[in-house]
Amino acid sequence: MLSVFSKKDFINVKWLVAEKLIQVAVGIFIIPKLFNELGTNSIGQLEFSKTLIGILSPLFFLGLSAICIRELVLHPLEKHKILATAFYLRLASCILVFIGLIFYVSIAKTTPIPFILLIIGFGYCIKTTDVLAYYLHAKKWSKILFIARISSLVIISLAQYIGILQHYSVYYFAILIVMDFLLQGIIYSYFLFIKKHLQISKWKFSKQMAFRLLKSSYPLIISNFIILFYIGIDELFIKYYLGDAANGTFATVQFLVITLTWNIGFAIINALYPAFAEAYKNNPNLYIKRLRLTYKTMSIIGIAIGLLFTFFSDLILTTFYTESYFVANIPLKIFGWAPLFIFIGMIYEKHLVNTNQLQKDIYRFTIGCIVNVLLCFYLIPIYKVKGAAIAVLISHFITNIGYLFMDKDGRIHLVNIFKT
Repeated sequence: MLSVFSKKDFINVKWLVAEKLIQVAVGIFIIPKLFNELGTNSIGQLEFSKTLIGILSPLFFLGLSAICIRELVLHPLEKHKILATAFYLRLASCILVFIGLIFYVSIAKTTPIPFILLIIGFGYCIKTTDVLAYYLHAKKWSKILFIARISSLVIISLAQYIGILQHYSVYYFAILIVMDFLLQGIIYSYFLFIKKHLQISKWKFSKQMAFRLLKSSYPLIISNFIILFYIGIDELFIKYYLGDAANGTFATVQFLVITLTWNIGFAIINALYPAFAEAYKNNPNLYIKRLRLTYKTMSIIGIAIGLLFTFFSDLILTTFYTESYFVANIPLKIFGWAPLFIFIGMIYEKHLVNTNQLQKDIYRFTIGCIVNVLLCFYLIPIYKVKGAAIAVLISHFITNIGYLFMDKDGRIHLVNIFKT
């Protein structure tokens, strides 16, 4: 494997995966206690609010993450211009969205959800500092990312545990989301500015750079809207047909699959992306080898995750959750296979970034969204939360696997990857 990826690439992966494993360990201890303390209704409200903000997140992030990392890898001398322009673009967009949220809260009915939305929305404005993480990814300085995120994780987890013991309201736990973003931004700033890796005096907004970044990122903005809508549509349907308690049940499934397993694969693929970009620019044969190895590795991990939830979902739920969450058993067995398809789609998206074909993301996510909406409309009223899990799983398969066979370039890509 060292002949395909460098030692620095493996070190990069090691730190990011270690971060996710620690998050898993802490999450197993804290999150079920939080879910049990707040109950299915309050958790349903919190997770529904996070989903609504998530649907707006393309406006907060502007699809700049992968694009900026690619530009920083390919044009390192322009680092200050790239980062400054990305920061100001994101800040301006965040302010506009937050003003919209304030207007919504002012006319909304007095329920917990509008105020939770406002709290989390403010947190996303604070999160503009994660443009600094783009530079850390591009430089493969995952150790700094590890230190920032784990330090924040320890502090926030301790605060969550205190909140559970003191029986604090759902608003307290929403505020902790903001604090998490703030702590990470402070640590990134310390390492990069105080340690003189970057100089704030050189941060200047560039209209030309803004146009360049947005021209590359706009397909990601659109596709991210679509994918977040088609992931979030299940919760909208569940809330409409079944209520907050059912959303709390589905949130349990999402936490176990997405937070505890899916994010590990996401960390691996993101850690390897700078290596993909470098090879694409300098060595096409090495690029194909790196993609091939990553596809195979992530497929094995995805199958292992699916088998884990298929055979141990009962044990997981009875060990960590109260009886009110046991109805998540079958949905967890179903949704547990989603990472297998998602990992393949994540790798393919990195290829689309490198080849400037991100418009294909719009096509495949649109197809997946339409399939998910139709399946949710039909399945959720009949099969309830199980129907939502089935709908999401099928839509992920079509988006991430089916599309590759529908698209001519996708079929060529598969042939290049898997031919000996």
